[in-house]
Amino acid sequence: MKTEHKRTALITGANKGIGKEIARQLAQQGFAVFIGARDMTKGREAAEELCQAGYEATFIQLDVTNPVSIKNASGTFSQKADHLDVLINNAAVLEDHGEDIIKLNAEMLDRTLKSNVNGPVLVTQDFLPYLLKAPNGGRVINVSSGAGSLSRMSTYAPAYSISKTALNAVTRQFAGALQSKNIAVNCVDPGWVRTDMGGSSASRPVEKGAETIVWLATDAPQSETGKFWHDKQEAEW
Repeated sequence: MKTEHKRTALITGANKGIGKEIARQLAQQGFAVFIGARDMTKGREAAEELCQAGYEATFIQLDVTNPVSIKNASGTFSQKADHLDVLINNAAVLEDHGEDIIKLNAEMLDRTLKSNVNGPVLVTQDFLPYLLKAPNGGRVINVSSGAGSLSRMSTYAPAYSISKTALNAVTRQFAGALQSKNIAVNCVDPGWVRTDMGGSSASRPVEKGAETIVWLATDAPQSETGKFWHDKQEAEW
């Protein structure tokens, strides 16, 4: 059965961490959430957890590094819903905690860019037809990082940092291309969050990491587009 009138959101990498928390918060606000995840078992478990709590959640297998998987995911989505209100490009990898750009492995850089930059570009392109049908305008939110801020960048995790700077540029490009079509495109620095990626010593709980992303998905003015956000305030590029 298609979800026709309910607000819909697709979150990539939603089987854990910030993505899973975003899905939970949006489900609580009445969204039908689509859990995009590469891992079928974990993705299904995350969707079932929300369904058991009384929310509407559907798992869609989605590997953002695989163009065929992305196309298949958009085809699956089209059977479940007739529009997409919110797309959250959250899936990402961080492989180079202790790396130095002088010795950066080129294959690692390729993998990181494929996941963190190419993935959001392709997902946004393939789901655009459904975003264009959003009754009150579509919203795209790219989960970036303070590590991608050029004004603050030094030597931390070069492949990851470069990929997030590029994702910020992707955000600006899509914002410009889609402004006339009533689709707002923004990116967010969620801060240092306690997740598998952020580690147990990170300063923020996952609820705080999801907060600004959920705000952009729901309450932020539709006219706000092409910006980099942190704690509901514009951040420095």
